[in-house]
Amino acid sequence: MAVYTLQRTQQLPITLDQAWEFFSAPHNLKTITPPHLGFVVHSDPAFLQEMYAGQIITYTVRPLLGIPLFWMTEITHVEKGRFFVDEQRVGPYAIWHHQHHFKSIPGGVEMVDLVHYKVPLGWMGNLANFLFVRRMLNQIFDFRYHTLQQLFGTLASA
Repeated sequence: MAVYTLQRTQQLPITLDQAWEFFSAPHNLKTITPPHLGFVVHSDPAFLQEMYAGQIITYTVRPLLGIPLFWMTEITHVEKGRFFVDEQRVGPYAIWHHQHHFKSIPGGVEMVDLVHYKVPLGWMGNLANFLFVRRMLNQIFDFRYHTLQQLFGTLASA
């Protein structure tokens, strides 16, 4: 049973504080998720004001045939301004461990997403990853990349 890795790096012409403020706010996930996935955050906004370890976030997403899937993640690690980790507690993956890293660079910020995931159902899950899951995740992160460029611009040296 394979555990897969997806890594993406992006540089944006914003400050580290601006990047942290945007990415640590769960409701901004909808902005950077393709609309056809029907992503909706259900957690009470009162508990989403500032990210903290142990925070639980719930949402629905519709990745296949418009069928809603419940997804619950826990923020397991937070070092403000440097990184945070979300891990799936309930949802479509056998394992979902998503690291978000941030660092100041000349003219902006560099962000690295590192995702380790495992698709359930053994060999059938591995086949599903080969046929469509990996492609779907790449499309989601491509959308995110382009949306962030539209929102914040492009770093001249990127």
